Amino acid sequence: MKGNTIARVAASAVALTVLATGCASERGGSAAVPGATGDGGATAAADSGAKEMFGTLESPCGKGDAKGATDQGVTDTTITIGYGDDRGFPKAPGLSKEMGDAVSTMIKWCNAQGGINGRQIKGNQYDAAYMQAATVMQKACKQDFMLVGQGFAMDESAEQYRVGCNLPTVAGFTVGPNAAMGPMKFESVPYPVDYFNVAPLRLAAKQFPDFAAGMDLITSTSPAVMAGSKKIESALKSIDVTPKKCGVQLNAEGDPSYVPFAEKFKSCGVKALWTSKSPDPAAFSLLESLDRVGAHPTLVFEATWYSSAVAKWNTQGVGDNIHAGLIFQPFENADKVPAVKKYLDLVNADGGKVALLGMQATSAFLLWATAARDCGSDLTRQCMVNKLSQVHEWTGGGLHAPTDPGGNKPATCTLMVKLTGSTYKQVAPANVGEFECGDDNLLKTDPSTWGTKLDEDRVATTFLTPNVIKPQV
Repeated sequence: MKGNTIARVAASAVALTVLATGCASERGGSAAVPGATGDGGATAAADSGAKEMFGTLESPCGKGDAKGATDQGVTDTTITIGYGDDRGFPKAPGLSKEMGDAVSTMIKWCNAQGGINGRQIKGNQYDAAYMQAATVMQKACKQDFMLVGQGFAMDESAEQYRVGCNLPTVAGFTVGPNAAMGPMKFESVPYPVDYFNVAPLRLAAKQFPDFAAGMDLITSTSPAVMAGSKKIESALKSIDVTPKKCGVQLNAEGDPSYVPFAEKFKSCGVKALWTSKSPDPAAFSLLESLDRVGAHPTLVFEATWYSSAVAKWNTQGVGDNIHAGLIFQPFENADKVPAVKKYLDLVNADGGKVALLGMQATSAFLLWATAARDCGSDLTRQCMVNKLSQVHEWTGGGLHAPTDPGGNKPATCTLMVKLTGSTYKQVAPANVGEFECGDDNLLKTDPSTWGTKLDEDRVATTFLTPNVIKPQV
């Protein structure tokens, strides 16, 4: 569900809209968990000899005797990685801060257990501040072994430097098409340009009979939303759902009144609405206008609508009909999903910001650390690319639905949450913590929407060189 296509069309204008679209939302908790320690109990576990766990995943961290300065950023005793976010962007202070906070916390957690095979992890934290991704990447090229768990909105501007210096990454998220499909790039939760997870749409059609017969899309003049809507329309066609085409299109710069749009949806007979548009004042005004004119369609939105901002806005219950499809476990499921509780314990105890993008970065770190552990003393970029390319089922210990990092393919699952007042609750599947999955949810997309050319290995060719590190079987 993440709107990679959005930034591919007009990244400089819309990255703020894109960052969490389906990869995750900004929804997060803030209360510290009683009894939590800064290392999540890692020190006590190590001292007792007990196996440290992250949800269902046995920790990849621990003591060992790995040796050798095997590659850039690797010594006998340390591994230097880069990570970061856009927290210094003046127009949105703290942008994706949860990602850097998560990786910083995970480095401490891992080092408390002994590091990776005994090598301590050193982290270079970068602030791309939205417009400085290329500068950050050039710094990382000179000093880091790999990039891990980072999320830079303008990663497309940095991709040529990353590929040029053969810097592998297990990214927290990618936005640009060349970044999403680049060589030496892995993600714990991939969102490639050529495949789309149709599970949220299919679940919506299953849950709401009116969705198939009477739904429409909330669109906008924003190139981002138009591109996202085009992809959604294609996906809807694959499950035999045709939007009503009521002719409503919001102005990306704002409109003087949203009542005419609400009345148009009402007269058109809309029973359900979907949007690729992220929650913002314009979207809230439209929903308030729908309520004012007596239109109450079922709202099935993207994961960005699982958000603390939406929950705070919904004081009057206007958004009580909002549903969002997620591939991550919501925080409300923490008592049922140990990995979610572990994430919350660790980051809250460390004073960081918690949000779904933070869980995404956490999953990326765990994926990286698992491959690094398996490389042993032979910790080279080539070994990492080899190991990561072989991982075809990954959940981050239960943080999210199964994905295929090695094949750069998305999840084929979803769950649905509903907002009531300021509280979200999983409503489908009925069993809390479960996902609804199916191989037929993996939809091939129209090449005209890709934004880049792919080779026979589904790798973007724009910056490709003969010297990139390729998996060796």
